[in-house]
Order: sequence, then structure tokens, then C-alpha cells
Amino acid sequence: MSGVMNQKTGKGAVTRFRKILEEKGTDIRTRMSTGSFAEIVHRRGEPSDEGDLSQQSHEEWLFVNRNQLEITVLKQVDAALRRIERGTFGVCLECEEPISNKRLEAVPWARYCIRCQDRHNALSDASDIVIEEEDL
Repeated sequence: MSGVMNQKTGKGAVTRFRKILEEKGTDIRTRMSTGSFAEIVHRRGEPSDEGDLSQQSHEEWLFVNRNQLEITVLKQVDAALRRIERGTFGVCLECEEPISNKRLEAVPWARYCIRCQDRHNALSDASDIVIEEEDL
């Protein structure tokens, strides 16, 4: 099935997924370009006490972590749109089998079928454990 769009995902569904992905990408870009960043950066005045400093640091940490997640999702959305253009959308990048429509409905930017995603998650979890053991 290499390089062939998931036949279970018809043209109408692919058009719908393209629209969903484009809207998701626009939404993320809009959220990332709002004044939130400017507010966080320009609010760098001297905090009045340790509580203010702690609150400011926490808000900055949340902002940075949220943006890192948003960037990751945006890259996955853009990659899914490229797969639509190439005609490989809905095909697992690992096993090259069709990704179920149910999975695509839940995560339109999915790169892997459930089985392969579970395998990747297990490998990722295992590497986290190794890193944690090395830190001891």
C-alpha cells in the first residue's frame, strides 16, 4: 500500500480533513501571535515581593510550555497537510496500513495507526525510564 492514500478515506472525507487541519493550523498560529507573548515579556518590571516573582515565573513557565506543545501540534498539522498533497494521508508511516477513520476523526494529524502508535509510545516510555535510571 506504500504511497497510496487510505482507500477507506474517500475524497469527500479528505476534503473535510483538509479543512479541519487548515482551521487547526490557523487557530494555533493566531493563538501564538496574540499579545500574550508581548504581555509576558514587557511585564518584566521589578516584582514587589517574592510572591509576585513566583507568580511571574510560573506564568512564564506555563506560557513557554504551552507554546512548545502548540509548535509540536502545528508541525504535525502541517505534515498531515503535506501528506494530503502527496496522496498519502490516512496511511500509517510505520506499517503503511490504513489509519482508521475513527482515529483520524479523533486526531486528523495522526501519523500512525493505533497499533504502531502504541508501539512508539511504549518505546518512548521505555527510553524515559532509562534516562531516569541514568540520573540516579
